[in-house]
Amino acid sequence: MADLTAEMVQRGRGPSSQEVAKRRGIARDMRSARERLTSTSGLERAFDYELLRLYAQYRVGAGIPLLVLAMVVAGASSIWVSAVTAAFWAAGALAATALMLLLSRRFLRQAPDSLPLKRWGRLFIAAEFGQSLAWAMLLLVGIPDARTLALFGLVIVAAVTTMLAATVPIAALSGLLPLMLAALSLLLFSRDMDTMLLVAMTVASQIFFAGLARRLYASAVGTLQSRAEKDAIFAELEQAKANSDEARRRAEEANLAKSRFLATMSHELRTPLNAILGFSEVMKNEVFGAHAAPAYREYATDIHDSGMHLLNLINEILDLSRIEAGRYDLSEEAVQLSHTVEECRHMMTLRARSKGQTFASLIDDSLPRLWADERALRQIVLNLLSNAVKFTPPGGEITIKVGWTSSGGQYVSVKDSGPGIPEDELGTVMSSFGRGSLAIKTAEQGSGLGLPIVKGLVDLHGGGFQLKSKPREGTEVIVTFPASRGMDTLAAVNLGADKAAAEATLARRARAA
Repeated sequence: MADLTAEMVQRGRGPSSQEVAKRRGIARDMRSARERLTSTSGLERAFDYELLRLYAQYRVGAGIPLLVLAMVVAGASSIWVSAVTAAFWAAGALAATALMLLLSRRFLRQAPDSLPLKRWGRLFIAAEFGQSLAWAMLLLVGIPDARTLALFGLVIVAAVTTMLAATVPIAALSGLLPLMLAALSLLLFSRDMDTMLLVAMTVASQIFFAGLARRLYASAVGTLQSRAEKDAIFAELEQAKANSDEARRRAEEANLAKSRFLATMSHELRTPLNAILGFSEVMKNEVFGAHAAPAYREYATDIHDSGMHLLNLINEILDLSRIEAGRYDLSEEAVQLSHTVEECRHMMTLRARSKGQTFASLIDDSLPRLWADERALRQIVLNLLSNAVKFTPPGGEITIKVGWTSSGGQYVSVKDSGPGIPEDELGTVMSSFGRGSLAIKTAEQGSGLGLPIVKGLVDLHGGGFQLKSKPREGTEVIVTFPASRGMDTLAAVNLGADKAAAEATLARRARAA
């Protein structure tokens, strides 16, 4: 047996939420692929700009500390070399650092959309190479007396370079290359064990810093991707909210227009329909005499039946529209469910008998009354029985059950032996004007509003609706009502005691007055 689910109902009304999410994911992937094709690093173009922006910000923030470091190193080197040589090196280092600082500030001042990212990337790579080359000249200042100090300075500069230029990997490598070559050049001047160990340690540390720069780059890219995904989610949420607000506005307008249309058309249609039904019934019953041609009586009968069908359809559409709009007011009272079902079965007996169908009733008469709308309850049962009679073949059997639910509520079950409903059509059947393919082929025509009205009325009572069906094995509809709507037998009221208590109260008030 196939149970009705929300996905099946949605399938009969439009694309599911999973399909919509899949389409959005495909569109997002296509945009990302298009951005990567126009990118210089294989990432999205926005990532290219963000990585260059981070690089420029880091360089601007480290500009003044690097200038101070260059002056401190130049002052310390003046102990081993002449002041002119130290000043010459310091001027080169300060000029390279100032140039990098100016380039970074200029980059940050320009609008992102007008920036040629490839050109700025090449400028930063060249400036990074020039700045590292200026720092590499420190070895010329420290040779031959301060090699240890020079190599220590190169290690510090390599660490600073890798951290500041990590978001542009090629710039980081171009900054490390002069420092590494400068350290190796010491082997041209001395091959003693101490020098070789110092050079090996310096080069190893620079290689380590290169690997660290790669890790920092991957971390920066991951951060940007997470932020981009978060921004995309926020954008989708805002777009979805905007679409939802627009859809709600349109739905409200459409609902108002529908209500006005139905209110107008119900009057416009019912007025001539009443005349058609009245006169056709007079002609059908030959009130003013027999027809000259017997066929006229059949025509009058057809006119009357068609008018009744159209009137019932109008009433069903109005009921469904009121239920969907939340304007169906329940007139609740104590109702005996078993008696209501029995009355409805009796009303459908003549129609079932004309098709040779039989009813099998399993009704528990001991059920307490329900606090429900009797008209709505009657309409629920009549719609279920009408569908069962409609789709059950001649000579078939219809089973009606009324009893307790496991939670203490009450239920009504109507099962037919008709063609059944395929699982993929359950959602269509539950939609307005929806009908299954087997039902269309094997049963009489209907409006397709019976089950939606039943479900709407059951929901108004806080009950449950379950549709079970299997092709060629029939269909069963189970309607349940919660235990909170059951009415237990109340204790009898002692009218004599109440009357005596009221008289005593009045006497006390009279004495007090």
